Amino acid sequence: MTIIRQEDLIQSIADAFQYISYYHPLDYIQALGEAYAREESPAAKDAIAQILTNSRMAAEGHRPICQDTGIAVVFLKVGMKVQWDAKLSVQEMINEGVRRAYNDPDNKLRASVLLDPAGARQNSKDNTPAVVHYEIVEGDHVEVICAAKGGGSENKTKMVMLNPSDSIVDWVIKTVPTMGAGWCPPGILGIGIGGTPEKAMLLAKESLMEQVNIHELREKAASGAQLSRVEALRLELMDKVNALGIGAQGLGGLTTVLDVKIMDYPTHAASLPVAMIPNCAATRHVHFHLDGSGPAHLPTPRLEDWPQVTWKADTNVATRVNLDTLTREEVAAWKPGQILLLNGKMLTGRDAAHKRIADMLEKGEKLPVDFTNRVIYYVGPVDPVRDEVVGPAGPTTATRMDKFTRMMLEKTGLISMIGKSERGPVAIEAIKDNKSAYLMAVGGAAYLVSKAIKEARVVGFEDLGMEAIYEFTVQDMPVTVAVDANGSSVHNTGPQEWQARIGKIPVTVA
Repeated sequence: MTIIRQEDLIQSIADAFQYISYYHPLDYIQALGEAYAREESPAAKDAIAQILTNSRMAAEGHRPICQDTGIAVVFLKVGMKVQWDAKLSVQEMINEGVRRAYNDPDNKLRASVLLDPAGARQNSKDNTPAVVHYEIVEGDHVEVICAAKGGGSENKTKMVMLNPSDSIVDWVIKTVPTMGAGWCPPGILGIGIGGTPEKAMLLAKESLMEQVNIHELREKAASGAQLSRVEALRLELMDKVNALGIGAQGLGGLTTVLDVKIMDYPTHAASLPVAMIPNCAATRHVHFHLDGSGPAHLPTPRLEDWPQVTWKADTNVATRVNLDTLTREEVAAWKPGQILLLNGKMLTGRDAAHKRIADMLEKGEKLPVDFTNRVIYYVGPVDPVRDEVVGPAGPTTATRMDKFTRMMLEKTGLISMIGKSERGPVAIEAIKDNKSAYLMAVGGAAYLVSKAIKEARVVGFEDLGMEAIYEFTVQDMPVTVAVDANGSSVHNTGPQEWQARIGKIPVTVA
């Protein structure tokens, strides 16, 4: 019989969530490096270069890959011969480990978990409670998988109850484009098939914990070896999803997914549950075992194993912009796909700040800051440590602010916005009507972006924590014009162009 001590589990969980905050799984980052070498789309290649550079910087600096340090998800397989030497429940031990990890003073992580989700939505301050999945298995040890799942990818989860005769491939290929780019491709698709609706969801999530190994499957197929139905389905979906031309960050390109994972389970004769969950460019998970000998040992990756790709601001292809003197006329002259390097002062704000601004305007109250001729960045940064001005500060999904866009442009004097992924029709129409522009920063490059921020101070709604309004002073912060003053969106034109170039799937014009 193996005895697992309370402190060993708690410290192992704490170490694991710190570890995955700054170390990508090596299999993922090497697959991304191969995708970079293959990529032919300049915009997608630039985005992947930023993600790879950010990954190595995070590994070197032991700071988060992404500002969204995720909701803590833990899979436990507990051997039936295990005995616990503990006063806390397993859930309580895991929560304590998460609490230690997210409040570690040397690498404080962003607490994003909100209590009372349909009501007050108050931040728990320590990212607890974790979401824990248990399985009791044969054996005398505990297998643990820790994953930090960001909201941008979780929000793109899809689930359907197909008829048994329906095509899973057709549903996936129809559904992936509806997910937009808020899940920060290139990533991994996890698909669960069978069981019941909740079982399919769990299978999809668990499948994402496996290593990237689609290349091994290709070699197996090329050798003439017999593939299982699931293996054949993985290869078919991999090729067809990439043929959609969505590409890195949704800008259009050859690689949208680096792998497709599938787990299945027997199901009812009348049912075909299918769930799909994407993992983003900040793929974060680690596996370890506890055997009673002490806390887990997590091996330190070798930095030389990272792809040798370094992104740098290039003034030969990018245009420097002075935010302190920016005019509406300058904004209206920007072109779709144009790369800008932003300099000067910008404001920040995301969901909670936008809702409060809307409420204040409706009541006729004065806003805490003047947005006239200003640019707003949709971001909730990580708290700074040591000599940092601000912690990792990558963009959040812009579509969540779509319903506020017209209000901000027409009632506050705002002239441009920065975020992640595409904008929806409501926002694009407001941008066009007001001759504004939407700029896209790369999701998955949060630490790289933070290095362009030279000063940061809270100027409004301090009680909102990471959702407060900040004023950032930036130097050569890279962005791409994603929607111009005429309403042209690169997230529409880019994938259409690359889907046509790849030529495997008929192009549908939006």
